[in-house]
Amino acid sequence: MGLYKRGATWWMRFSCNGKQKRCSLETENKKLAERISHKILGQVAEGKWFDIPQESKKTFKEMMDRYMDEHSRLKKKSWKRDEVSLSHLLPFFGIYTLTEITAEMISRYKTRRLKERAKPATLNRELSLMKHAFNLAMKEWDWCKENPCCRVKRERENNERDRVLGYDEEDQLLKACPPWLREIVIFALDTGAREGEILEFNRKGFDPFRKAVTILQSKTGQHKTIPLTSRVFEILKDKIKVRNIHHNLVFPSQKGTRITDTNLGRAFRNALKKAKIEDFRFHDLRHTFASRCAQGGVDLSVIQKYLGHKDLRMVQRYSHHSIESLRKGIEVLERLRLQTIGSEKLAQI
Repeated sequence: MGLYKRGATWWMRFSCNGKQKRCSLETENKKLAERISHKILGQVAEGKWFDIPQESKKTFKEMMDRYMDEHSRLKKKSWKRDEVSLSHLLPFFGIYTLTEITAEMISRYKTRRLKERAKPATLNRELSLMKHAFNLAMKEWDWCKENPCCRVKRERENNERDRVLGYDEEDQLLKACPPWLREIVIFALDTGAREGEILEFNRKGFDPFRKAVTILQSKTGQHKTIPLTSRVFEILKDKIKVRNIHHNLVFPSQKGTRITDTNLGRAFRNALKKAKIEDFRFHDLRHTFASRCAQGGVDLSVIQKYLGHKDLRMVQRYSHHSIESLRKGIEVLERLRLQTIGSEKLAQI
């Protein structure tokens, strides 16, 4: 028998009928946990203890309350989005226990939300939140045995944006940006990094000898390495010269802290307005990077590595720009054919 903590709550591990069991003691008080554990061990010895599945007791609301408290609240940006999703999920699932929620029930929820004219992307965010919470409840909290969301298909989304920045627009935008924002925009245009990845980027990720940067991806938590254009290399080389004992951020605020998403967004919108550029978002800088690579004939698998996508399907949206890359392959075939014909004619002479 062993006591251990998960978060602030005490749990116990013991053997019953030859099988290892884990059980939440539902208390943060160690002495009380010890008393409860001794009582459970007594019931096991007398054959009076029965393994009651947690999902028969825990409700969907309890699961989401814990999820929001332990996971979502740590990320301000996603917390607001999760709050909106929960405003739709809780009225439908809130009072049900985890074992009562089935794939069929989730399908009924999808039908209802679509009748309410929820967009497929919105519905998918709601289901993703639910799926993530169930995964934690199953794998880490021992609250349930399976995740019913795994048997429900996501809605097909058709919300891909093709908006990219033209070179004339880029020139106008950079002129409209204050110096600190201009550096960030250039970094985004030439690396394809996400907003959060740029704001979190630190000195350790810059390799001046290889002229490359290593970026920690905000979505996957994995690292990716990207070679640098000459203008980004010069920016980083100058910024690295300025040392700061309080932080390692490459793009800090004037106070030496991380630039907030709100401040970056406000400054970027002001620059767009000044440059008279419409229907453009910061994330479209990433699309611009990928589209320019594809237009230049860069293979989609290479663009996939630049962007850090695990699935090649995520970069298929840029395939219509990669015709030049395909054309190069056809030109090779054409040269081989002409060379062969020429060789055969020479042999006949």
